[in-house]
Amino acid sequence: MIVRAPGKLVLSGAYAVLEGAPALVAAVDRYVVADPARPADLVTEEVQAAIDAGALDQAAWFDAAALRSAAPAAPAAGPSAPAAPPREASRKLGLGSSAAILVATLAARAVARASWTMATAAAAAAAVGQPMPAWDTRALFLDALAAHRRAQGGGSGVDVAASVYGGVLCCQLGPGGELAVTPHALPGRLAVEVFASDASARTSDMLERVRALAASAPEAHRALLGAAAEGARAAVAAADVRALVAALDRQVDALAELGDRAGAPIVTPALRRLRPAAAAEGASLAPSGAGGGDVSIFVGAAPPSAAFLEAARASGLERVPMSLGAPGVHVLDAARPPPAPHV
Repeated sequence: MIVRAPGKLVLSGAYAVLEGAPALVAAVDRYVVADPARPADLVTEEVQAAIDAGALDQAAWFDAAALRSAAPAAPAAGPSAPAAPPREASRKLGLGSSAAILVATLAARAVARASWTMATAAAAAAAVGQPMPAWDTRALFLDALAAHRRAQGGGSGVDVAASVYGGVLCCQLGPGGELAVTPHALPGRLAVEVFASDASARTSDMLERVRALAASAPEAHRALLGAAAEGARAAVAAADVRALVAALDRQVDALAELGDRAGAPIVTPALRRLRPAAAAEGASLAPSGAGGGDVSIFVGAAPPSAAFLEAARASGLERVPMSLGAPGVHVLDAARPPPAPHV
């Protein structure tokens, strides 16, 4: 039985979420698929952390290519397809593949331990009118969050939340490190386009440079993250597209200066060049997540113009087709995609 978990797109709150500000994150319709019936050819650090913690009995085969390639995602292989190694593309897109691999693996092994069959799952779905997972969603989230943080040395966990729960979420860290997760409704008539860059940076390296700034220039660090946090709170409160665009722009301005001070390219030269063109179309162009390349988002009341797309291509940005609000981790049912679970 195939299980799949979605990737994520951070819309708002990058960096500031680590200081307690709210972040907006969306699950996207690009998935990691996992099959517990196939032997694992690769065990990620996050999966190994779950095994070491006793949350997972063993690894499972997975395919994460849809989160590591700008090409449109291919349909998931059926259970009778021949075994193949986990697909890895040369470009890391920054869509939360490590979290999605972990979540898909935890769910796939839960299905295997429950000894479900496709017939059993179909009967259960028909009985209640919707799919019934073979796992406790909250427990799976907590196990995945703990393992992901252990492997990565911390982190907010918003990517784990998106993979488990799906939809569009507002996430906020509490004083004890707990992550509060609630569904969030974005303004109506919102257009979001995603672009991949040929530049890339390790999130851990970016965070380390920002932490170094906090030690060397605490007042500047505090002021800039405070400005980003104000923008993050405004994004959550935004009732229309114009207000959301303004809130995102406030965050990008603060994060650009934060990156300059820290020596971290949070807002890349390509994004800086293109921001005025986006603003001329009533949109914000922002890094998604830690920045430094990977993916960026164009957010406005309408999709980008042909002129903007051409300018983006000339700057090394490639449009990546995807939709926001995908369902959280689920057993693959091609006939009826499941809704996102209640948070």
